[in-house]
Amino acid sequence: MDRWSADKANRWYEQQPWLVGCNYIPRVAINQLEMWQAQTFAPEIIAGELDLAASLGFNTLRVFLHDLLWQADAEGFLSRLDRFLQLAAGRGMRPMLVFFDDCWNDNPQGGPQPAPRPGVHNSGWVRSPGSAAVNDPAAWGRLERYVSGVLNEFGRDERVLMWDLYNELGNNKQNESSLPLLAETFEWARAAAPQQPLTVGAWYANEVLNAFQLAASDIISFHCYGDAVALTARIAELQPHGRPLICTEYMARTASSRFASHLPIFKAQRVGCINWGLVSGKTQTIYPWGSPEGGPPPALWFHEIFHADGTPYDAEEVAVIRSLTGVVAGKH
Repeated sequence: MDRWSADKANRWYEQQPWLVGCNYIPRVAINQLEMWQAQTFAPEIIAGELDLAASLGFNTLRVFLHDLLWQADAEGFLSRLDRFLQLAAGRGMRPMLVFFDDCWNDNPQGGPQPAPRPGVHNSGWVRSPGSAAVNDPAAWGRLERYVSGVLNEFGRDERVLMWDLYNELGNNKQNESSLPLLAETFEWARAAAPQQPLTVGAWYANEVLNAFQLAASDIISFHCYGDAVALTARIAELQPHGRPLICTEYMARTASSRFASHLPIFKAQRVGCINWGLVSGKTQTIYPWGSPEGGPPPALWFHEIFHADGTPYDAEEVAVIRSLTGVVAGKH
């Protein structure tokens, strides 16, 4: 299976609503493993939080998977992923699913996960598969089985919007060392022939990585935590590729990346947009990047939209989101 043509990608996008949603992990999970492992999978909590997302008019979610889930319990993992897709579909949301990630803590381990370090942004998030496996082609056989297995199960499932093969490729000083694994992952994914499009988000100024990601993706995705001027410039920079655009990470209040400033730009340009965070919880992303351990909760939250009890962090902000997604009296 080859990369989609620009015409096919644009025809697919024309059939979608304006895509708006959030990067999602339940408040009771510190990382991808705790979200999905049998001992800590929490469908009742997930259902309640997806109700909150639906109340905003969100129609998509970006959700991270992990290779160790497949290695430890492939059948159980697929069952839990199916349950999650059922919960999302029942609320009118089709997720984008993420396979690999170069962000945060290295050397992931299955089983019980650490408690959050007080005050630290994403203190327990783990990479997938971690630098040892990324840099060791001999370890890729199990990664191929993971990618192929998930795609063979859900690659023709209408409940899945699209596949994000690798989050923030090259982060944590991996740089171009992660490119060979990404290239192989595209090969595995194309061989599985999913009906949904593939993407990998461009996120920082590495010309080699960006060139590969933009040339291989069916749909162009990107991250932008800059202000409205930076966002407008980034969209203009990517539009000449002639493919649909989706911003898969934005919204950091202390960096002048806000719903009120950015959502109107995305909507006017019909660029999909997926902010970071929904409900404040164990990831502690209300704190900014680099927050010191033990610090007090910030007056101005970095990410997240709701408190754990479901009340909005900022009711005016929620009203802005709903006005732009077309929610009226809790319906959309």
